[in-house]
Amino acid sequence: MSTTITVEGMSCDHCEQTVEEALREVSGVTGVTADRDTKQVTVDGDPDVPALVRAVENAGYNAHA
Repeated sequence: MSTTITVEGMSCDHCEQTVEEALREVSGVTGVTADRDTKQVTVDGDPDVPALVRAVENAGYNAHA
């Protein structure tokens, strides 16, 4: 199962990596792909969506599902 969330504020490779690393720590996540150009992050697995949003916000970015 895949979930797509929108992340505001990613402007470089480092931003993408930071968001991906934060999301990989969320229980149920099996894979993450961030794309700063589309502001979209695709998360594979069966995570809790509010937990994904919190993880991104704790990393310093704005997110919504």
